[in-house]
Amino acid sequence: MIRWREGTVVSVREPVGGAVSLVAATADGEVDALAYTGVVGTPQAGDRVLLNVTALELGLGTGGVAMVVAIPDRLPADGDERGHVVKARYTPLQVTVLAADEQGSPDHEVLRDADDIGGMPVVIADLHSAVPAILAGLRERRPDARVVYVMSDGGALPIAFSRTVPALRNADWLAGTVTVGQAYGGDVEAVTVHSGLLAARHVLKADVAIVTQGPGNLGTGTRWGFSGVASGEAVNAAAVLGGRPAAALRVSAVDPRERHQGVSHHTLTALGRVAMAPADVVVPLLPDPFGAVVREACSALRERHRLVEVDTDGLLDVMRDTPVALSSMGRGLDDDPAYFLAAAAAGRHTAALL
Repeated sequence: MIRWREGTVVSVREPVGGAVSLVAATADGEVDALAYTGVVGTPQAGDRVLLNVTALELGLGTGGVAMVVAIPDRLPADGDERGHVVKARYTPLQVTVLAADEQGSPDHEVLRDADDIGGMPVVIADLHSAVPAILAGLRERRPDARVVYVMSDGGALPIAFSRTVPALRNADWLAGTVTVGQAYGGDVEAVTVHSGLLAARHVLKADVAIVTQGPGNLGTGTRWGFSGVASGEAVNAAAVLGGRPAAALRVSAVDPRERHQGVSHHTLTALGRVAMAPADVVVPLLPDPFGAVVREACSALRERHRLVEVDTDGLLDVMRDTPVALSSMGRGLDDDPAYFLAAAAAGRHTAALL
């Protein structure tokens, strides 16, 4: 199940958002690796490291690096974490966090009876890569909006794996982050998407929340076997808490996989079958004939949801000024503009709700 290697650190890059990239020499040669400093400590050149190379040897795109499991000759000091909520539970690298919704948290009193997010717009997307595009569309008209990112646990569990989040935080595009479920490392920890949305609203004072899974996405080519099913459940969570869910479509004009061409089957299943509460499904107005394909696919969602057509004029220029390079499935803005336009259109629609 795990492919183990022992290595020696050759060089270490500057830490970014709680993670540090490094190069380690192993019996198979040098490999790129990643260490979560809050879990294993900060590696230094010459350190012996224990590596999990499973994702690297599988050739995965997102996450396709060796992971530092331990620096056995220089273990970090015990943390002073006061929390009792365990994430990545019952794995060798489980971590203890202070969740906002647990007893002992200074936010517990605020959240104990909290049951409503007061109409807060909640933008929901399938992939982590949609976040900067959503923000670009939102900030075009509401740069003053206080936006909090709620990261679910369908992809990476440590938010430190994301290079996007630190860049957005440093640019003041995000006011804060909440990690929910088994995900960890946000400014605020929460047990569920529901309590995470409540924390975004009542603890971090969000005007808008964005919910996606962390970096990475698991799909099997089957109707139900993909981690993005959770985006439909996030629609339900936002609605039951009195929020205004707005769904960003996952679309592509260039994806070689038939199931992701036009409107992805991930979107159609999550919104058409999983989401039981109505949402604003944002339909970007794209040039025909592709635009007509998108509109026709979305017609299947009309019975349950509100289809909101949003003009995309000017959004490409807006997205060229994001603090982080846009990329999804290895494709940038110019490679698959429709994907990013759909996300930015959801942001533009959300600005109109504020």
